[in-house]
Amino acid sequence: MAAILIIGGTGYIGKFIVEASAKAGHPTFALVRESTASSDPVKAKVIENFENLGVTIIYGDLEDHESLVKAVKQVDVVISTVSGLQISDQDKIIAAIKEAGNVKRFLPSEFGNDVGRLQNVVEPARSIFLEKAKIRHAIEAAGIPYTYVSSNCFAAYFLPTLAQLGATAPPRDKLTILGDGNAKVVYNKEDDIATYTIKAVDDPRTLNKILYIRPPKNTYSFNELVALWEKKIGKTLEKTYVPEEKLLKEIQDSPIPLNIILAIAHATFVKGDQTSFEIDPSAAELEASELYPDVNYTTVEEYLQQFV
Repeated sequence: MAAILIIGGTGYIGKFIVEASAKAGHPTFALVRESTASSDPVKAKVIENFENLGVTIIYGDLEDHESLVKAVKQVDVVISTVSGLQISDQDKIIAAIKEAGNVKRFLPSEFGNDVGRLQNVVEPARSIFLEKAKIRHAIEAAGIPYTYVSSNCFAAYFLPTLAQLGATAPPRDKLTILGDGNAKVVYNKEDDIATYTIKAVDDPRTLNKILYIRPPKNTYSFNELVALWEKKIGKTLEKTYVPEEKLLKEIQDSPIPLNIILAIAHATFVKGDQTSFEIDPSAAELEASELYPDVNYTTVEEYLQQFV
């Protein structure tokens, strides 16, 4: 099995991917900053969990080229799960992979909407997506084998509150819906995203392809999602629809990071960027649940049941 290095493994989606890699039996390595282990008690606990799973912790930094090359030389596959603030720093990973010369696959940090489809993305989210797209171009220009994972929405970001900003539980009286609520959106549990990602790392079918995680039972319009929730709680909610023009004005007037969150919400919930296109195998595009039908993913209906 491929040896895998995860960079950014103590971050939000990274820890799921590290765990999935180790549990699948891959020799798993996590690059961690020494300062992270010593100064952040929460992440120190995450690192301890990694070690209990048999993960090899490598202390290093994206700024330390030598340590990065040394780490990369120990593995077959590199997965980056760095945060948005470090997206452009992935050029350092590309440089290390080029120098090491042994990596069979690189998966850059995307794990969201497809950054190759930007026609509906407004600022300030557009600039972030463009940085991710630049990394794609750099990978391909360097001749590095790759897989891009478009995981769509993290379930835990949206489903526990039905995407209601500032809420701490799903609404039971009223809620706000962006746009007309008809755009289809995909919600995937983080464990499932990690499972599909690890299955793809040494699958020849996913080499130099985009892997979309778009299971049919996790694809809902917001109106459909609300109807499902109403059925579960046996109650009709009061709905307020936010017109697109009002949302665009709110994006312009809001501070960082709220304007970024709203801009991504506009592309996703109003423009339907996750589902407004057909996945085309002839264009190097694949869908994860079709490729790996053995994965018993958590459906949106199952996920919501815990909150009833």
